[in-house]
Amino acid sequence: MAPKYHPTPLSGGDRKALAKELGKARAMANMLAAQSSEMRAKGEAMIQQADRLLCESWNERMWSDGEPIDPSPTIDQAVNGGFPWLEIRCARCKTPSDVDLAAMKHPPTTFVHDLASRLRCRKCAKAGRRPSATLLQLTGQPRHPRTEA
Repeated sequence: MAPKYHPTPLSGGDRKALAKELGKARAMANMLAAQSSEMRAKGEAMIQQADRLLCESWNERMWSDGEPIDPSPTIDQAVNGGFPWLEIRCARCKTPSDVDLAAMKHPPTTFVHDLASRLRCRKCAKAGRRPSATLLQLTGQPRHPRTEA
């Protein structure tokens, strides 16, 4: 965007007054921009903390109730809250595994509990079966090393 054009007044006093007012306006713009970025940083930190608390709350409800709880955090909220891994267990062979939510091809607005019907066990898939996975909890790092057999 092109800078705004302010016609220069003819008298010296008016030129000085215009220069003074333009200086004040630029200083105010810089102060407001600094305040805006500071408030945005505080807001992002608060959103991240809220997402972390939402994930912890969902984990506690999953542990106490033992089934996918609706509503659950979205994939984006889980990743932003520091819980980018979803711990699952195969409903058939009971093999635990971890799913990297950040690497999933689902939209980031997908709820975690909606993934239960879409996740499958690799071990059972090789045997020609496709049982669904049981969601356990969100974690900050993978707990089960991937075994490729």
